[in-house]
Amino acid sequence: MFEKYRDYNLDKSTFHLVKEFVTIVTESVILFFGFTPWLWKKSGDVLEIAGLDAENEIYQTLAFLAGAKIWYQITDLPFSLFLAFVIEEDHGFNKQTIWMFIRDMFKDMIVAIILGPPYVAAIILILPLPQGELRTKIETLASSLNFPLKNLYVDRSTRSSDRNVYMYGLFKNQRIVLFNTLIQQCKSEEEVVAVIAHELGHWKMNHTTYSFIAFQLTTMPIQHLVSFGRNLLTRAFDFQADAFAMKLGYAKPLRDRLVQLQEGALSEMNTDPWYSAYHYSSPLLVERVAALDEADKKED
Repeated sequence: MFEKYRDYNLDKSTFHLVKEFVTIVTESVILFFGFTPWLWKKSGDVLEIAGLDAENEIYQTLAFLAGAKIWYQITDLPFSLFLAFVIEEDHGFNKQTIWMFIRDMFKDMIVAIILGPPYVAAIILILPLPQGELRTKIETLASSLNFPLKNLYVDRSTRSSDRNVYMYGLFKNQRIVLFNTLIQQCKSEEEVVAVIAHELGHWKMNHTTYSFIAFQLTTMPIQHLVSFGRNLLTRAFDFQADAFAMKLGYAKPLRDRLVQLQEGALSEMNTDPWYSAYHYSSPLLVERVAALDEADKKED
């Protein structure tokens, strides 16, 4: 069993290492060559060819997501096929045929086609800000700060009354979205522009970048510590539950069942204790059996 476990996990580790390397290289190329904004622009071009309004954010978002979905399916397909029909097949875990694989892939795409449009339409309730003095003042302010304003929108959703404005976009294609409640609550257009000036201040002084860095340096380590503490707790519960079953006289059946589970899954069997404690919320087979044996010795 150990030989099977070792071979299976070596194959999986090698596969995931190669996949992660390819993913890192691909995403680096996408960032370096600006593939994402290019795809957004091409999405608008496709809409124009189809005779649809390229300025409609819902249409363009749907076209962009469709293009991203197709790209993901193409780049992930070789890895999914290799994992299912080479690695899982060689070790006796694959239960699907190539036709089942293709069917599931198309089911996933059909579900995305059916559920995607209404979902996107539900969360993007924005319309272009009408021409007028308010729009002119905002455009003048953005131009004076060299803000690459692509368009102005009004979010007419009623899900919140305390939101003001947000900005989104990539590189030199930025949008400003005003919540309809902001326009209704402000007593003058100057107040609306003042709120936008505040938000542009965040952009001008790179506050988003600094906040992201601060998040990575503070929140992420805390999350890892919390995750580690949660793993220690759940592992302690598993050990206690095993000891409880042993006291009831089920030590041998429990050992036998744990070994059977290990044989069926070929999951990790014997890793470094600290690695196991950090990465796994449940103890591994060797750890659980060792704890049962230790409890047996104490009783003897």
